[in-house]
Amino acid sequence: MATPEIYVLGGYQTDFARNWTKEKKHFSALMRESVLGALATCNIDPEEVESAHVGNFAAELYCMQGHLGAFFTEVHPAFSGLPTGRHEAACASGSIALLAASAEIEAGRYDLQAVVGIEQMKTVSAGEGGAYLGTAAWYEEEADGVEFPFPKLFGRLGDEYDKRYGLKDEHLAEISKINYANAKLNPNAQTRTWYMNKEHALCRTDDNAAVGGRIRIADCSQVTDGAVCVFLASRAFAEKYADRQGISLGDIPRIKGWGHNTARLRFADKVLESRDDRYVLPHVRSTVTSAMKRAGIADVSGIDGIETHDCFTTSEYMAIDHFGITEPGESWKAVEEGWLEIDGKYPINPSGGLIGAGHPVGATGVRQLLDGYLQVTGQAGDYQVEGAKNIQTLNIGGSGTTSCSFVVGV
Repeated sequence: MATPEIYVLGGYQTDFARNWTKEKKHFSALMRESVLGALATCNIDPEEVESAHVGNFAAELYCMQGHLGAFFTEVHPAFSGLPTGRHEAACASGSIALLAASAEIEAGRYDLQAVVGIEQMKTVSAGEGGAYLGTAAWYEEEADGVEFPFPKLFGRLGDEYDKRYGLKDEHLAEISKINYANAKLNPNAQTRTWYMNKEHALCRTDDNAAVGGRIRIADCSQVTDGAVCVFLASRAFAEKYADRQGISLGDIPRIKGWGHNTARLRFADKVLESRDDRYVLPHVRSTVTSAMKRAGIADVSGIDGIETHDCFTTSEYMAIDHFGITEPGESWKAVEEGWLEIDGKYPINPSGGLIGAGHPVGATGVRQLLDGYLQVTGQAGDYQVEGAKNIQTLNIGGSGTTSCSFVVGV
């Protein structure tokens, strides 16, 4: 029996440049804006929503608040009594929420689901925030007492590439430059007014200080407050929705394929397991290819654009060959050939990605899916990939631990 289709009706993203703590606004206000914005944007009545899933990493640390599913009921009186839940998988929390919502639609439980990815991170100092993020690793062994543990872990990813294949800083700097440039085209991107070019990304001064091994400030994603809400629907609801919107069902994007794998938690264990593999993180590779296979797409040539998890430039460098754009260890070729640009052969992060657009941890997977929706419906504005019909995401939690990927298309 064929798997039931999951339709993406659209959604809403908050402005990732905002600091909700400085605005003296509570976590609940962040969620409220994303949900009410999505209802208005998608022309959906609150009474039509049957269930809600919240993706969040660490509100208990950043905001001293758990039980986040209950906050969805605070958004509108019609949501009182609604079944809700919260999902956590570090930086892949939003994608896990999407997978859970999709599974409930596939099971026939509900026809319309709201998925909210949310994180408020600017509540604490950089040092405290770095320690909180360290809990996405094996804290006692990889993060306890380590200042900014994740830049160091992803610095080690670059070191492993260097050891196996060679790695030049100029290629990482080019990735940073592209993502900052793309962010300038995105009205919701955190860094849209910031300055960055390749020369600055390559400089080795206090303006671009080292934060962990080979990782410098220009290589890092941002600390971000943000929320994104999207609506997923069954075919039955999508048919009614298309009729009232005056569009064809075929014009509504679907989740065509998905992938999900979990590797061992410690980075050293991942590297040890992959020592005889062509791919540095084979479970990430499997996630990507599983999503393509389920979508009926043979390889990356059937993908028109990619929104990938560039928490650091090294993770995007890894993604290039793990998507199959190049042979393993040859990601530099795609960088040098200009394939990653919005008008290139394989556009990556036209939104600006995590480096440019921002990285509210629990929201990133949902934001990636929403950007995929915008691309395949031709609504991405200045960062539109011309003719995009299939966009693939890659969302990673931890040091390549939880990997999720979606193919969204029409």
